[in-house]
Amino acid sequence: MNLAKSGSLKQAIQTEANRLGFQLVGVTTPDTPPHFEVYQKWVGDGLQGNMDYLATGRAFQRRADPRKILPQCHSILVLGIRYASSDINQSPASLAPQIPAPRTAQITPSPASFPSPDPSSLSGHIASYAWGTDYHKVLAKRMESLIHFIESQVGNPVANRWYIDTGPIMERDLAQRAGLGWIGKNTCLIHPQLGSCLFIAEILLDLDLEPDAPFIADRCGNCNRCLEACPTSCILPNRTIDSRICISYLTIEYKGVIPLELRPKIGSWIFGCDLCQQVCPWNQRFGSQPIDLSFNPFQDAQKPSLLQEISLTNPEFNEKFRHRAISRVGRDGYLRNVAIALGNLGDPVATPYLKSTMRSDPAPIVRGHAAWALGQIGDPFSRSVLFESLHTENDVYVLKEIQEAIRVSD
Repeated sequence: MNLAKSGSLKQAIQTEANRLGFQLVGVTTPDTPPHFEVYQKWVGDGLQGNMDYLATGRAFQRRADPRKILPQCHSILVLGIRYASSDINQSPASLAPQIPAPRTAQITPSPASFPSPDPSSLSGHIASYAWGTDYHKVLAKRMESLIHFIESQVGNPVANRWYIDTGPIMERDLAQRAGLGWIGKNTCLIHPQLGSCLFIAEILLDLDLEPDAPFIADRCGNCNRCLEACPTSCILPNRTIDSRICISYLTIEYKGVIPLELRPKIGSWIFGCDLCQQVCPWNQRFGSQPIDLSFNPFQDAQKPSLLQEISLTNPEFNEKFRHRAISRVGRDGYLRNVAIALGNLGDPVATPYLKSTMRSDPAPIVRGHAAWALGQIGDPFSRSVLFESLHTENDVYVLKEIQEAIRVSD
């Protein structure tokens, strides 16, 4: 196909992509991404944590050369669509770790006199990309429609592979090279009119499309707000992330026991983290941009009740989150995060709920983090629950958590 013809085809593809809701559309080549060596070093330093799939030979080969994915690939179509962002008028400090009042100042009623609290009295926070329907499900249909459109335009099947945040490709590098924005200090792709709250998708195509000019300018300048706002200091100077201490990684990708020293820094985040995006001036400047209705938040998605979430059963979790990205963390990981948030909030009103968790939750990892939360609350009732659990718990890991929680609450 000659470039003269592909020029009209490219315009038709861009128009159709816009009609399908993609606000950003660009084309780049399948050449090696510009930051591939940075990726290699990042993995070499072990900063991917336990995401071992990022460190395989196959992962390196495909990220270095997208033709390893689709040998016929001549062009890569990169698409972007904005999602709802966290309340930029809310001070990020309100999402940071909460410090409870000194225990000597707490007046804790006896268990029998605990009032029935408003379920919304203690709320957690979820990264805004996960407020609505799972973007993978929403965008997959649009990607398929776009491919059908392309094939109808050229009059024959077109070899292709498409990804939505799931493929072995360096999508932000490709997006920058396709002219969609620059990679900010917080490692997010930032568009000068839409900010960084963007879903990115890619289609590898057996078509010769004229590539767009890369986005060269770095518009972060001297701003370091994202680095300063990160509770764990996981954002590194070379625009990479130390995943091992990133709140998003810990609450989503990491399936194990959260290290004790990191739990207080998680604050009230129970799925992901938006702090580095909330403080970004580019998001504050364009935070009122229209959002695709498909990503409208579910009820209680922005500030879910921790007191309700901590008691979710497996069927309840699966039903509540079956259409949302939160499902990927699983019920046990999610309740682990909820327990940490309750501990960081340090409100004794949560103690009866945590007591119920200690008694009946089937997952040791949930009971263990609930014990930690009780230790952080540290009032007499919480301590009594911990001592009682010493005699009823038989899991070695949970018993260690209980003993540590009792020590901390002394």
